[in-house]
Amino acid sequence: MSKWLALVLILVLAPLLGGAYGIVHDQITYTVSEEYYTKFKFIQFGLDAWPGSTNIGSAKAPEIQMVRPRLGAAVVGFMATWWVGLLIGVVLGLAGLWHRDGTTMFRVTLKAFVLTTVIALLVGVLGLLYGIQLGANPPPYWYLPNHVVHQTPYVMVGSMHNFSYLGGLVGLVVALIYTIRARRANA
Repeated sequence: MSKWLALVLILVLAPLLGGAYGIVHDQITYTVSEEYYTKFKFIQFGLDAWPGSTNIGSAKAPEIQMVRPRLGAAVVGFMATWWVGLLIGVVLGLAGLWHRDGTTMFRVTLKAFVLTTVIALLVGVLGLLYGIQLGANPPPYWYLPNHVVHQTPYVMVGSMHNFSYLGGLVGLVVALIYTIRARRANA
């Protein structure tokens, strides 16, 4: 396989893998706090206008009830992360061009992408735990609707989301180091 074909495959797969990560991530966080979605994410991502969605709150304090809320969480997860997957794919794909052939490039780059994903998830779990500590006293800059009933789970999920993006960045750095080491080992 040529390096350019490997790069194209990576750039096609990366947003799909990033989106898949978001789907799994948001299924986990929906389990922790449905309110995070019904009172924030569904609105932020425009799912309040989808068929089967109803605002059971008010104009000032919306709360979106969906016929299939888990599907809504999956849509939010994909929409929130496909582009991160693409960015990571671009960086890792370009770094992969250092490898001597396309097959090695593709194999190492996919492993690097998985490494990035695992680190993002682990850092996200740390964010979830940090959210427990924040609980009832989140920082004043946090977006917290006034009508949230279960504040601690809401804050935990928000914290996990923020930490996961940080984890993606940390994972990308680690994956680049892995890519460089793999190139040196295969030289």
